[in-house]
Amino acid sequence: MVCYSEQGKKTTAEKDISESSRLLAIGLDPECHKNTTTVFLIPQRYILGIMGFLAVVNAYTMRVVLSVAITEMVQSINHNQTIDSTTCPYEFQGNSTTPRTSSSANLYPWTSKQQGLILSSFYWGYVITHIPGGMIAERFGGKYALGLGMLCTAIFTFITPFVVYATNGSWVSLVVVRILEGLGEGTTFPALTTLLANWVPLKERSKIGTLVYAGSQIGTVVGNSVSGALISATNDWAIAFYFFGAVGIVWFIFWIILCYPNPKSHPFISDKEKAYLGEQISNISSRDKVIPWKSILTSPPIWALVVAQIGHDWGFFTMVTDLPKYMKDVLHFNVKENGIWSSVPYIFMWIVSMSSGWICDWLIHKGYMKISRARKFFTTLASMGPAAFILIASYVGCNRMLAVGMFTIGMGFMGTFYCGMKVNALDLSPNYAGTIMAIVNGIGGLTGIIVPYLVGALTENHTLAEWRIVFWIAFGVFLVTNFIFVVFGSGKVQPWNAAEEKEKSAEAGYVNSPDNLTLKSKC
Repeated sequence: MVCYSEQGKKTTAEKDISESSRLLAIGLDPECHKNTTTVFLIPQRYILGIMGFLAVVNAYTMRVVLSVAITEMVQSINHNQTIDSTTCPYEFQGNSTTPRTSSSANLYPWTSKQQGLILSSFYWGYVITHIPGGMIAERFGGKYALGLGMLCTAIFTFITPFVVYATNGSWVSLVVVRILEGLGEGTTFPALTTLLANWVPLKERSKIGTLVYAGSQIGTVVGNSVSGALISATNDWAIAFYFFGAVGIVWFIFWIILCYPNPKSHPFISDKEKAYLGEQISNISSRDKVIPWKSILTSPPIWALVVAQIGHDWGFFTMVTDLPKYMKDVLHFNVKENGIWSSVPYIFMWIVSMSSGWICDWLIHKGYMKISRARKFFTTLASMGPAAFILIASYVGCNRMLAVGMFTIGMGFMGTFYCGMKVNALDLSPNYAGTIMAIVNGIGGLTGIIVPYLVGALTENHTLAEWRIVFWIAFGVFLVTNFIFVVFGSGKVQPWNAAEEKEKSAEAGYVNSPDNLTLKSKC
């Protein structure tokens, strides 16, 4: 019999029983739940989002620092000084030269192809640890998979100058160090995706996911601008590696203290937030998972996502890795200017990323777009916008500011990629999002091996005509890969994600039965 007070409300005893049933249904022990206290005013999922954002910022600063530093590490190579329509003159605003800041003792005779191999070598290691990183993150939680990988990258970034000096500028030794850095950083996105799947409810997925993943733009901005400023101020390219390596180590310390694999394991989370996340994130299984490899590898939406990632990474790595070289070798910016102007496109890209994340969530929440249509729409903007404006930038000739403007607009469009296809792994399978991200990002990372070497091989004379070929190739890759994603992509949870959900629902039904309200778990 249900008892009510005079106001028609349930009695305190009955509300306690109802609350116990609700907590049991979402996998929380009411006795433990009562004793949980609030330590932080900011919800823990937002702290995780901020620390995840900083993780990606650090990852990209350590990834791109070499792209700026290498322009000051290499001896100048004399080319044919005849000026033609595809070669920009050095005389800009009264400056007849682009002064070098580093001393000649620390310059090395690396060829354009060798530079391409050095810049691509990071991705040789990067692609190897994606799938192992995703599997480890899903089995043991993403905290340590991410943290230890980042620590590895930070240490090897810090010691890079020592290795170069000790080997008298051996480009092979630098390649080895960069491979080791890539091995550490390969766990970043699979581990982060697993953490987001465990912490972020659907209606906040685009916002928090975009915040985290958009750290790549801020990392690129900080990496380019701070590297240029530090090298210019100290006349030493090594200082950039010391700085960003040290920052990465400091981030690791805070990460270990503040962040945890899931809400249940977090000692400082509030009662309210734990209950909220338990209710909202209902399709994540806490069991040891057997990854359905056959279903994943034969899923058309998964392969459409892989193809879209290849298209994005091809264009993005062309810009991240080689834009500083274009700024120096074609437009003749000095190192300080190079760091600043190479950063501008990514500032705009970050602004668009954050705003489009909110817009995407709003469109889905209001019912103006279904998830699949929203993912495809924003991915198309992120593909065709950069494809067009990066190509236009190569046709504005030697007008440096107009070229920077075209690059900026193009990269701004690319900002919609994060609420488009980057969070799509969470849509397709929350239970196996880490593994899917490992496959998608790992295969996409192969372009990081191909693009820098290809650019180095195609642009040995540093002319506009050579770089136009590079940008035309990027245009074609964007066009084809986006078409495939639009046709075969999806935003629906895939059937092979549902098996464990059914088990969990059955268990929840058993636990909710009035005859089975016995507390079996311990605090």
